[in-house]
Amino acid sequence: MVEETVEDRGGDDAVPEDVDLILFAGGDGTARDVCSVIPSQFPCLGIPAGVKIHSAVYATNPTRAGELAGTFLRGRARLREAEVLDLDEDAYRAGRISTRLYGTLHVPYRPLWRQNQKAPSPAAEARQAEAIAADIVEQMQAGVAYILGPGTTTRAIARTLTVEKTLVGVDVVRDGQLVAKDVTQAQLLRLTETMPARIIVTPIGGQGFLFGRGNQQIGPDVIRRVGRENIIVVSAPDKLRALRLQPLLVDTGDAVADGLLAGYFSVVTGYKERMVYKVVS
Repeated sequence: MVEETVEDRGGDDAVPEDVDLILFAGGDGTARDVCSVIPSQFPCLGIPAGVKIHSAVYATNPTRAGELAGTFLRGRARLREAEVLDLDEDAYRAGRISTRLYGTLHVPYRPLWRQNQKAPSPAAEARQAEAIAADIVEQMQAGVAYILGPGTTTRAIARTLTVEKTLVGVDVVRDGQLVAKDVTQAQLLRLTETMPARIIVTPIGGQGFLFGRGNQQIGPDVIRRVGRENIIVVSAPDKLRALRLQPLLVDTGDAVADGLLAGYFSVVTGYKERMVYKVVS
């Protein structure tokens, strides 16, 4: 669900005449601030640096932001209108992930250089998530800690285990029990020192980000310690089809970790169902 709200926008005098492009770094809150004072038709581009980024006004990573800005300033990229979104706090408190539309900005565009807006999960995905959860729970091994990233698909796994799951946080289960709730990166590093672990993540709908958006707690040090071979990717098949063959993305802020994650993953898409999908940094 996307709910629209209208905010006052800055006038033409909000931007000096000698400015060709506004670059800003942050997340959805920063994009909202920019959107509230900058005329919607003025060229802007976000450098991703926030915890949650639902908005489509950001490049896929900081390097791409620089490349996209340079391409635009050389006259080789066109502007496209892009949505500024943020989490609906009322819906979140009610246990739902829903976003509100705060306006639009005109952003330079190149395929795979600018991220898409986050797409809400349709009701059909709930049934697919239950099938995925049944497969994952059946394969869980005794004594192994499973780090559950954010999302409705991973929440379905927790529900199958009958344990509580934070919707936008990272939680840890072991032997069918909740070990730690809404953990930080530091907690994950301490935990993985004492027990074998696996990471279960799902890509963000519409964007395809696997790491670096909304799950920064599972940082590059945690990924290296757990190992690529112990990362389990889960996704409803409809979510992957909606990407229209665009690869999954990673932006951990660590080039070495991003390179480690690049390549192909076997994605759990249902009960005993798999799809091989490419990941790029």
